[in-house]
Amino acid sequence: MEASISLIGSTTKPNLSSLIIPSSSIVLHPRLPLPALRLKKVSVFPRISHRNRLIRAQCSDGLRPEEDDGFVLEDVPHLTTFLPDLPSYPNPLKESQAYAIVKRTFVSSEDVVAQNIVVQKGSKRGVHFRRAGPRERVYFRSDEVKACIVTCGGLCPGINTVIREIVCGLNNMYGVSNILGIQGGYKGFYSKNTMTLTPKVVNDIHKRGGTFLQTSRGGHDTAKIVDNIQDRGINQVYIIGGDGTQKGAEKIYQEVERRGLQVAVSGIPKTIDNDIAVIDKSFGFDTAVEEAQRAINAAHVEVESVENGVGIVKLMGRYSGFIAMIATLANRDVDCCLIPESPFYLEGKGGLFEFVEQRLKENSHMVIVIAEGAGQDYVAQSMRASETKDASGNRLLLDVGLWLTQQIKDHFTNVRKMTINMKYIDPTYMIRAIPSNASDNVYCTLLAQSALHGAMAGYSGFTVGPVNSRHAYIPISRVTEVTNTVKLTDRMWARLLASTNQPSFLTGAGALQNVIDMETQDKIDNMKISSI
Repeated sequence: MEASISLIGSTTKPNLSSLIIPSSSIVLHPRLPLPALRLKKVSVFPRISHRNRLIRAQCSDGLRPEEDDGFVLEDVPHLTTFLPDLPSYPNPLKESQAYAIVKRTFVSSEDVVAQNIVVQKGSKRGVHFRRAGPRERVYFRSDEVKACIVTCGGLCPGINTVIREIVCGLNNMYGVSNILGIQGGYKGFYSKNTMTLTPKVVNDIHKRGGTFLQTSRGGHDTAKIVDNIQDRGINQVYIIGGDGTQKGAEKIYQEVERRGLQVAVSGIPKTIDNDIAVIDKSFGFDTAVEEAQRAINAAHVEVESVENGVGIVKLMGRYSGFIAMIATLANRDVDCCLIPESPFYLEGKGGLFEFVEQRLKENSHMVIVIAEGAGQDYVAQSMRASETKDASGNRLLLDVGLWLTQQIKDHFTNVRKMTINMKYIDPTYMIRAIPSNASDNVYCTLLAQSALHGAMAGYSGFTVGPVNSRHAYIPISRVTEVTNTVKLTDRMWARLLASTNQPSFLTGAGALQNVIDMETQDKIDNMKISSI
C-alpha cells in the first residue's frame, strides 16, 4: 500500500513527479507522517487563508489507478514553519504519576478528527482537523516558559474555570510557574495591567461568575500588543474570547510570525450564543440554557395565575437563536419561540397576533420566548431608529422584548377589545453572569488542557474545541469566517415547531424558498471552503 499526497495552497512548483520515498524519511513538519508516500505533482488551489496549510491525501495499492479519496487536513501552523531549527524536548508528562497508568499518554501525529461523520457509501472522506492532546515532544523548556492569559468581550459562564485550568495545567503537568494575567482585555497588554497567576491565586475562581481578569471590548492594536509580548519575554499567549477576539488573535499570530518570534498563540473560543462555527458548542451554553429555565418557569407561573396572561421572556442571541431554541425545547411550557433566523410578522392570517388569540382561547394563557436579535429590522422600522455599533463592531440591538410587549398589549386592548395581562421578564445579564454548571466546568477543563498541550507542542495560530465530540486544533480563520446559526430546514427547528405548535411564519412558497436559498448558499460556501 502506498499513499500519495497533494499539498494545497503552495505557490512553489516542486520537481517531484511520481517519486517513491520510504515512509521513514517522510515527516510533514513535526506533524503528519504517512506510510510510504508517492508525491504527486503539486496542484495549486486558492486558500481560505494564507496561514492555513491544507493537505489532501490519496491512497493507492500500485496495481490500480489512483483514486482521490477526498481526504483533506486543515492543518494549523507550527513554530517550526518559520523557525526550522527550533529544538524539541521530551514531554514532562512522561514522568507524570497521574499519567503513569494511561495506556496511550500521547496523541499520535497521525490522529485526526473528521468534520463530517455522517457519510454515504462512496462519499469523499472530507475535511479533518488535528486531534488535540499532549504530544511526545514539546518545543518549550518548562523553566523558560512565560505564559499570559487574556479575556476579551462579553461575559459568559465558565471563563474563570478556563483561566484556572490553564494556570493549574501549566503548573501541575508541565512545571510552568511564570504565568501572567492580562487585565482588562486587549488594551491591558499596553496599559501595563498585569497580575501574577499561581494555582493558589486561582484556586476557587471557578466558583464565581464573570472574569477574574476583567474584560473590555475593542482596544486591539496588533503592533502595540506584540511589542509588549516581546518586551515582557512572553512566549505563550492564551486568548479567551468570541469572534472578534479570535480575529485579533490571528492578527497577533501573523505579526509574531512576521517578526520570527518563538511565541505560541492559542485561542479559546467564547460565546454564550453558541454561534462559533465548526465546534459542537461553546462553553457556558449549557449553563445559560439551564438558567433560562428559571425565567421561563417564572413567566409561566405568572401568566397561569391570571386571566388572559401573556408572558414574554427575552433571552440572549444577537445573530443566533440557539439559547432560545434549546431552552424552549427543554422547558415544554413555551407556546412560541422567536429567533433572529426566522422572520415573523404580527398582523394578518398566520401572524403572531392571530396565534396569541388562538392560544388564549384554548388555554387562557401563553408564554413567548424571544431572542434579543429577533425582529430587529421590524423594531427599527417601527421606532425609526438608526443603526449604531459597540466598540467590538457589533450592532447595538433595540429592546425587542419591550417592543413586542407593547405591540401585543395595544393590539388586544385597542383592536380586539380584550382584557390582557402582560408579563415581561428580561434575565439576559443574570444568565451570563453566573458560574458555570458541572457540565460546563468539565468542558472548560478539557478546552484549557487542549490549548496548553497544543502550545507546548509548538502549535500556534490555532483555536480549540470539540468536533463531533473529539477535541481538535482548528485554524482560527475557520471559526471566524462564518457565524453558526439555527438552520430552519434542519430537524431541530422542526422538533421545536412540533413541540410548540406555533406557526412557521413562512407563508407562501416565496418565503420558504428564500430560506432554502439562503441555507443552500451557506452550504455551497462551506463546500467551497472544504474543497480548497
